[in-house]
Amino acid sequence: MAGPDAKAIMEGLLKLMNVRFESIERIENPQSNHVRFLVRTDESPLLIGQNGEHLGAFNYIVRRIAAKQAGDEAPEKFFIDVNDYHDKTLEVLKAKAKVMCERARSFKVDIELDPMSAYERMLVHSFLAGSPDIKTESTGQGASRRVVIKYIERNIE
Repeated sequence: MAGPDAKAIMEGLLKLMNVRFESIERIENPQSNHVRFLVRTDESPLLIGQNGEHLGAFNYIVRRIAAKQAGDEAPEKFFIDVNDYHDKTLEVLKAKAKVMCERARSFKVDIELDPMSAYERMLVHSFLAGSPDIKTESTGQGASRRVVIKYIERNIE
């Protein structure tokens, strides 16, 4: 139920904001229980903002409205992406995590990444979870919370 409503909410908000868009495509992901709505627009900087801040706020507002409309029903889980920004950001984050992991391994030191959102930290933890000689942990408070990639010396007997 919330899927078509979410799309209608997005269309309405974008029109109120005077943001032109070519399409809003609903993309089902069989691996996850989240639906992705892909907005195609030539005004992506306005919708994405610096470091995705506007996009995060837009996602939040649309989810809140959809949840309110759903009432007692559980709303469908979804997220909004603009011109594949989410996928591109994910690939950059994955590449950075891999490079920093290799650096920690090569120099046998802990590597502290730049501050990032809870979602981005969770992704880094999951990207590096299978490495037996690498451990990740989050440190810091609030907006300065970051991931530390730690090299673990393995004793070979």
